[in-house]
Amino acid sequence: MAAELRELRHSSSLGNRSSSSPRKNPQQQQQQQLQQDDDVSPLLSDSNDGVDGAHVRYSRDHRHPFFWSQFFSEDSRGSSPSKLSLFLIIFLVVAGFVSVSSLIRRLNAPYLCQKDGLILQCPRVKDEPSLWENPYSATTSWKPCADRRSNGISVPRAENETNGYIFIHAEGGLNQQRIAICNAVGVAKILNATLILPVLKQDQIWKDQTKFEDIFDVDHFIDYLKDDVPIVRDIPEWFTDKTELFTSIKRTVKNIPKYASAEFYIDNVLPRIKEKKIMALKPFVDRLGYDNVPQEINRLRCRVNYHALKFLPHIEQMADSLASRMRNRTEKSNPYMALHLRFEKGMVGLSFCDFVGTREEKAKMAEYRKKEWPRRFKNGSHLWQLALQKRKEGRCPLEPGEVAVILRAMGYPKETQIYVASGQVYGGQNRMAPLRNMFPNLVTKEELASKEELDSFRKHVTSLAALDFLVCLKSDVFVMTHGGNFAKLIIGYRRYMGHKLKSIKPDKGLMSKSFGDPYMGWATFVEDVVVTHQTRTGLPEETFPNYDLWENPLTPCMCRA
Repeated sequence: MAAELRELRHSSSLGNRSSSSPRKNPQQQQQQQLQQDDDVSPLLSDSNDGVDGAHVRYSRDHRHPFFWSQFFSEDSRGSSPSKLSLFLIIFLVVAGFVSVSSLIRRLNAPYLCQKDGLILQCPRVKDEPSLWENPYSATTSWKPCADRRSNGISVPRAENETNGYIFIHAEGGLNQQRIAICNAVGVAKILNATLILPVLKQDQIWKDQTKFEDIFDVDHFIDYLKDDVPIVRDIPEWFTDKTELFTSIKRTVKNIPKYASAEFYIDNVLPRIKEKKIMALKPFVDRLGYDNVPQEINRLRCRVNYHALKFLPHIEQMADSLASRMRNRTEKSNPYMALHLRFEKGMVGLSFCDFVGTREEKAKMAEYRKKEWPRRFKNGSHLWQLALQKRKEGRCPLEPGEVAVILRAMGYPKETQIYVASGQVYGGQNRMAPLRNMFPNLVTKEELASKEELDSFRKHVTSLAALDFLVCLKSDVFVMTHGGNFAKLIIGYRRYMGHKLKSIKPDKGLMSKSFGDPYMGWATFVEDVVVTHQTRTGLPEETFPNYDLWENPLTPCMCRA
């Protein structure tokens, strides 16, 4: 890691017969004839040989088997056929060895799906398809290893060895803040700087005053990362004018591009930190790239996300209790599904998609969009064509009724226990009715827990979001209905835990075509749904270039099991 950051900075005879000899007496001729018979090669004997000749051939063949004599005996008729045959034998042996080696490699290869255009090709498995688990071979090929450091345990740096201090506001909701914290640690490592504990900034939508220590275990966070990046709880005492850090442009590094490279930070941010010693970085949403930073930085971000950031014990305990209640809602223990339903009024409005509803509902939504996003709304004349295009591209949130139909087509029975993580659904109970009719065992945290149990969490909106996060994370099957950091982080976390837990990501583009086909029968629809989503369940894939680090941490953060 240190080296990468410094580089960013700067032929023969076969046998001869006896020659003619002078006339000999009969006794000498008889002895000579016997000697010739002994010298003649059995492979060159004439066809009119007598019984004695046959006996000689047999005895010699027996001493030197025919196959080996063809290659290694000097009695062969010629050398070319022998060399050719020997070459063929060697070729066949080598080819066999290569084939066996290739087969062994395939048998030992990890389970890894590969993109072929738009199609994801996954290894074949013998397992029977399961509603609740991914194939066994997919769960045994990879293991998490972001907790390992590339050079073993590093020695913590002394405070005077730091280049300065960086400070960030983690904006947005809980999950956007989580990503910002991970990125801040990565940037501090790149700059060899000390990180001041990030502030969770109040968001216009969430309107929450939660502090870092209200959600996360600060002591564990600082201690776990002490060998990677020095982290302090507050601004150093020698920096007296703390308000300047929040307000003064002299103390702020602005214009950091989205998904900036490590090189950008070295060239543009580091000099200012060395000069001023303390600098704030803002805005800081998605301000660090993935494939343009050293892999150890990506691994460090995984280390923060999956190991260093721990919710407070009372949040973890309440989430465990809710998950246990989900598994024991019937007489026997049962698996449960978590559904992240993104159909709040704000999401519906921001999507600029068209949904089923009355004229009155559509008129009210148009007024809402005009008020909240006037530049995008304009006069509204272009919105219908825009909405149609977005739905074809799969960029619209799934309605509750659409989710219900997809899940039944996948084979999930009416009795399935479903935990719903959602805000207030646009359209209320009427919009939720189709989903509840098909899956009556549908509950939220408010229905699982008593009012008294949740009261202590209500003073921090992010605490309630943390409960949803953990209950979804612990579920047997997780289903997302639209994009966003919540679903992305859940799917990535479940992949990091070993790919066993199914995380279903519906193909909204293909589903929109099926929903819009009035001639498609149920059997055809079921086949389309099942085939399409066989590989959309959080299986092992390479991270780049199709994913970011949060949805799929395999390449930088997981190792061969």
